[in-house]
Amino acid sequence: MKKILILGGGTAGTIMSNKLRKSLSREEWKITVIDKYRTHYYQPGFLFIPFGIYSRQDVEKSKKDFFPTGVDVLFTDVQLIEAVNNRVVLNDGTYVQYDILIIATGTQTRPDQTPGLTDSLWYQKIFDFYTIEGALGLREFIKKWEGGTLLINIAEVPYKCPVAPLEFAFLADEYFTKLGIREKVTIKYVTPMSGAFTKPRATKMLSDLLFEKNIEVVPDFYLERVDNEKQCIVSYDGRELPFDLLTIVPVNMGDRVIERSNLGDDLNHVPVNKHTLQSNEFENVFVLGDASNIPTSKAGSVAHFSADILFENLMSFIENRPLNAKFDGHANCYIETGFGKGSLIDFNYETEPLPGTFPLPGIGPFGLLKNTKVNHYGKVLFRWIYWHILLKGKEMPIEPLMTMSGKITKF
Repeated sequence: MKKILILGGGTAGTIMSNKLRKSLSREEWKITVIDKYRTHYYQPGFLFIPFGIYSRQDVEKSKKDFFPTGVDVLFTDVQLIEAVNNRVVLNDGTYVQYDILIIATGTQTRPDQTPGLTDSLWYQKIFDFYTIEGALGLREFIKKWEGGTLLINIAEVPYKCPVAPLEFAFLADEYFTKLGIREKVTIKYVTPMSGAFTKPRATKMLSDLLFEKNIEVVPDFYLERVDNEKQCIVSYDGRELPFDLLTIVPVNMGDRVIERSNLGDDLNHVPVNKHTLQSNEFENVFVLGDASNIPTSKAGSVAHFSADILFENLMSFIENRPLNAKFDGHANCYIETGFGKGSLIDFNYETEPLPGTFPLPGIGPFGLLKNTKVNHYGKVLFRWIYWHILLKGKEMPIEPLMTMSGKITKF
């Protein structure tokens, strides 16, 4: 019997386990998933917890609920990937062999990479909203906060869900406005990028929204350290920004097992062919989701769209055919903008976000680079889609490759 091993039971690994189990003979192929955690988090929901929109129960479920029957699941840590020997070493020193390895170990926040970040103010006046602990702690803090300077800082790129800190800024504006203390809160969006986003048209739209909401953008700020005594963040060029509350996107890095196994780059992301998702070094190793170094957003939509492409290529690989399916870097992100509205961007490796309608030309119902209530409902609906359709590997009415249909290219 041949063996497929999936490292990681998050979004990407769960989708792929469902797709493969439905399509491969159980007599010929054994599929195993290894993950160190038993709880599955709907990570986009962390953003809503600080503002009381979601509770913990809304964002967490047992991972076992989403793996298909016929897939073996081991809840343990992996010490080493020995790709040259087609095996991984578990915590207890035992081995698991494979014929095909799919690395879906994701990316993790690493606050330890920034000097001073996890010192005395950590989870006191400094919080992330990329972990359940950070989101819950931040919720309790802002319940009692009476105002001051709120910094929303991105430590380094790339990071999971590039629009999330923008959404946090918009939701904070709404939250403090409704509390009646918005005039007592100064909100600054502090980023190493040259603007609010990486793509020109999206940056223009988002920058205009930030300006309307009186949120200052501080660009080109490369975080060097956090000064807990002076209660400020310090950039590499010596600039200091004081805060009363700091919400931060810490450095994101791939799993430590990638570093231990010498399979990754400086941020522990595995180099792959950006179209086929096959490892540059080992032909029977494929990488899905945030674990790879592909030059597009680290987002759930990318995991979803690229899973369809990887599935086709895995079937080709198994049958000794060329890997003809090509991923184009397709990403699709709803952006919560506050007060019951949202925006939507759709782009890939070559094409920046453009205005228009999605998914149907002229009909939508969603508007690209528009701030509408319908887009907000799309964001809200996605949580149900995630739990009931996406994770289970069911077909979605959206093509994995980006289409220009409905997009406006001439202005």
